[in-house]
Amino acid sequence: MTEPSADLPVLLVVEDDEGLQRQLKWAYDGYRVVAAHNRGEAIEALRLHEPAVVTLDLGLPPDPDGTSEGFACLTEILKLKPDAKVIVASGHGARESALKAVALGAYDFYRKPVDIDDLGLIVSRAFQLHELETENRRLAESLDGGSTVLGSIISGAPEMLSVARTIERVAGADVSVMLLGASGTGKELLARAVHEKSRRAKAGFIAINCAAIPENLLEAELFGYERGAFTGAVKTTPGKIELAQGGTLFLDEIGDVPLQLQVKLLRFLQERVIERVGGRAPIAVDTRIVSATHQDLDAMTADGRFREDLYYRLAEIVVRIPGLKERTGDAVLLARHFVQRFARELGRPVTSLSDDAAAAIDAHGWPGNVRELENRMKRAVIMAEGKQVTAADLDLGGKAGADGPSAINLRAAREAADRRAIRQALTRTENNISGAAKLLGISRPTLYDLLKQYRLTA
Repeated sequence: MTEPSADLPVLLVVEDDEGLQRQLKWAYDGYRVVAAHNRGEAIEALRLHEPAVVTLDLGLPPDPDGTSEGFACLTEILKLKPDAKVIVASGHGARESALKAVALGAYDFYRKPVDIDDLGLIVSRAFQLHELETENRRLAESLDGGSTVLGSIISGAPEMLSVARTIERVAGADVSVMLLGASGTGKELLARAVHEKSRRAKAGFIAINCAAIPENLLEAELFGYERGAFTGAVKTTPGKIELAQGGTLFLDEIGDVPLQLQVKLLRFLQERVIERVGGRAPIAVDTRIVSATHQDLDAMTADGRFREDLYYRLAEIVVRIPGLKERTGDAVLLARHFVQRFARELGRPVTSLSDDAAAAIDAHGWPGNVRELENRMKRAVIMAEGKQVTAADLDLGGKAGADGPSAINLRAAREAADRRAIRQALTRTENNISGAAKLLGISRPTLYDLLKQYRLTA
């Protein structure tokens, strides 16, 4: 018998019956068949050959009349190689064994005695599915909408990718950046990204929430104070501006800074010198300012609540951050991330979202943005009774977000709708091309053509 080519896909046969083992080897001449008699040999072969498909007899020694050793082998195989398609076989309590095997992650089940033709069809389909999933993973890695941007922000939406490209361009220029966006949109994460991609990255990133500090204490927090400057000032203390020497100062909720303090902040931005509260000595500070607010600063400057000259000093570059409902497909993408994170942190067995949960998340408006989604997913992971978060666990009350304004140009509207639908389908199916095509009601070749047409591949 000619030795099978090393280029052929690997099929691992875990079977203690040597006669059946030989029969299976002869039957699968389109694969490189590797045989194992027991769990130890199976795991060794798995590590060495990394098979795409495994056929596994549940009745392995030392429990050939039961299934305990087979199920232990199945669990270990899927732990080491989660993408392997494991087809299990047993003559012991076939229905119960089949249900348990599939629940543990097996691809399929067949009952002994083995019908070589039937098993061959199952094996062939398993290899096709493995190949398709491998292709989907490669495509997912090359899609314009990857999973993370700027190193820490999870997004596949073109709206956020545009923001990320802007951040990357301006980070290297030592200019003041103003981040405008609703609460919960990730303004501090973006501010940190500006810092980490700048020449100041090795120095400190100092953040202060101007809305969280009482007005009478904010000046001391920003500029520092000398000993004896006020009651309780028992020692000289540098402020946040001074602590950001050489680095980046992030002024969150800048719109809440009172007018009197805005004057002092403007003077610092003009002269790059501060004086501590109660002090007289000027202190030179070299720091970059990144600020953020959820408020409408244009309206505030118009009615005199925010100084126009300060606004232009702070807003040399303005970056507008879209809300979660404006980020195509990101709600489901982030939800899956939070499921994995909270399941790990809380020790829960939850692994995924059900289809109805993904649809509910996609439809919801998320007025509280990513922060609201994060809190909702934490609750859902706690409430989930099985391995999936369901729509009932989310308790969204069937509320969906309102549709945004539509484009006037029909061709542009159609293209925008196509892009949105494709991204949502890919997100809902975790970048499974066949699943996304089915969800969209089109063929795989048509979906590939659309991905190419709309330049959704790298």
